Amino acid sequence: HAARGNTPIRGFTAVRAIGRAPFLAWQPAALKASAALAHASHKVPQPKTMAVRCAVAAAVVSSAYGLVPPLATPARQTSLSAQKRPDYVPGVISDPGYVRIFDTTLRDGEQSPGATLTSNEKLDIARMLAKLGVDIIEAGFPIASPDDFDAVNQIARVVGNEVDDDGYVPVICGLSRANPKDIERAWEAVKPAVRPRVHTFIATSPIHMETKLKKTPDEVLQIAVDAVKFAKSLGCDDIEFSPEDAGRSDPEFLIKVLSAVVDAGATTLNIPDTTGWNVPWEFGPLIQQLREGLGEKADRVVFSTHCQNDLGLSTANSIAGAAHGARQIECTINGIGERAGNAALEEVVMALALKGPTHFGAKGPCGEGPDLRTGIDPVHITPTSNMVKEYTGMAVQPHKAIVGANAFQHESGIHQDGMIKNKQTYEIMTPESIGLMRGDQQSGAGIVLGKHSGRNAVSTRLNELGYDLDDDKLQSVFIRFKEVAERKKGGLDDDDLEALVADEVYSAQAMWRLERVQVTTGSGVVPTATVALTGPDGVERQGVAMGTGPVDAAYKAIDALTSVKVHLETYSMESVNAGIEAMATTKVVVNPVDSATSLHSSGYTTSRKFSGSGSDTDVVVSSARAYVAAVNKLIRWNMRRAAAEQVEAQEA
Repeated sequence: HAARGNTPIRGFTAVRAIGRAPFLAWQPAALKASAALAHASHKVPQPKTMAVRCAVAAAVVSSAYGLVPPLATPARQTSLSAQKRPDYVPGVISDPGYVRIFDTTLRDGEQSPGATLTSNEKLDIARMLAKLGVDIIEAGFPIASPDDFDAVNQIARVVGNEVDDDGYVPVICGLSRANPKDIERAWEAVKPAVRPRVHTFIATSPIHMETKLKKTPDEVLQIAVDAVKFAKSLGCDDIEFSPEDAGRSDPEFLIKVLSAVVDAGATTLNIPDTTGWNVPWEFGPLIQQLREGLGEKADRVVFSTHCQNDLGLSTANSIAGAAHGARQIECTINGIGERAGNAALEEVVMALALKGPTHFGAKGPCGEGPDLRTGIDPVHITPTSNMVKEYTGMAVQPHKAIVGANAFQHESGIHQDGMIKNKQTYEIMTPESIGLMRGDQQSGAGIVLGKHSGRNAVSTRLNELGYDLDDDKLQSVFIRFKEVAERKKGGLDDDDLEALVADEVYSAQAMWRLERVQVTTGSGVVPTATVALTGPDGVERQGVAMGTGPVDAAYKAIDALTSVKVHLETYSMESVNAGIEAMATTKVVVNPVDSATSLHSSGYTTSRKFSGSGSDTDVVVSSARAYVAAVNKLIRWNMRRAAAEQVEAQEA
């Protein structure tokens, strides 16, 4: 799709020229070689040529979002995409272990407060969902508004007709209430698709029937049957029925309703835990009870789950449903949706990818049945997640499973040591398997250098950056690193680390060492600085001074403590990186008041100047460190000059 220019993203044209041009220039041999290298490094099976191209396409999309370099090729941990997807037949799945993924990001997900999407944004997301390989896309609620109808219809006409080389094309589904007007509108919206589906629903729990619908159970039963029959009469042969709030409904009544709608023509029976009320050992057996209650009719339909996350159990309940016979799971990208959201597609998919072959079937809770799998190509998870996040404006919490910013980050020293030695010590999947290219950043192991990091992690990253430090210098950098990391949230990046090396290793050998600096400043206040320095004799001394500003006050306090008089000739500061907590690097140039001179090669003398640099998250501390470094250089130069003069005097 990327090669054809079929990946429109808001703010980008055909996945940006920056990503598309290199992609089109690559040769098949190079693609295969890149994929072989990537897979060898992660010890996973190599995909076939088409799978390689899919991985590269995902890399191009990711590069458009700034996630990976354009020429990076994601490695996959699973071989899901290499397995043939069973032919799509409504109500029947030829592979008993295949679980259909029903994505409702564009319908239930958009119902999140503030997550409104435009028609074009919905189309972009639908295309990404097709790349991801979802079996069914619930494109919206067509009766809701003319815009909703147009968006669903556009997705049906475009994405619903993009059949790939393997014959895959997603089912395009429209939601409707159980009345003829809604159903007809939904059918009109989705019928241009190669595989259209109408999803109709009515509540079956006592509280909903009595207080919301004000209907008797018999009336609800009849409405459900009539709705399915009407959808069937329009020519729709793929009909999904949902008994809303099934998790709080009477199972016997549910069996009665489900049996009747199967007879009326329903092909998928979706069991919603609408309020997130159920727990896994309750919801899973409910699925099994309903299947058994339908008898032979259960073989003519696909059972589905739709679990809300009010108690944080949506993914667990969905997996429990699959373990007990559900073969469709409804979910959303990033878990967005009403109230606390839905089961997150990425969590469901990766749980089945990692556990499906080993923890279901004979080893599952039922003690029988097949191993489970999906048709999802997980390498597209990260770019799809980022697109949904950007379009909806719904931020992903940093510790969110699979797609959170911290999901593949490691700050604890113990964890970092393990990751450096073997990534499998703390990661059960590779970030590359979900389309997140880690590359050489963070030591290739998601290592975040923060206050919990150990010496080994810092040493490893310095070596990777090209610094070969002896033990004493490394210890000096590490101590300074710990001081800064205590104050800098989010850890230190490579630029920060290099600034510390320059500050600690490449500055003059310390005669005076800055211990502390504290300033008082503000409107109507005389800037005052208190500075503590440790001198050449190892004794700590404190000085207090006032100045025109906090930095000037600190410099005057340092002058008083060191008894060195200098002119500040230049002062500059720059941010090492972006953000409110960025480190600052200060550079100063001073010359002594006594006009130390040096002989120039041309024969004339020049005033001697001494430079210093310092880094810290606090600009005053950074400035003080730079000034002390320059003063130390001056003192050492004076000591060398005095020693030379003494030698000359002795010789004379």
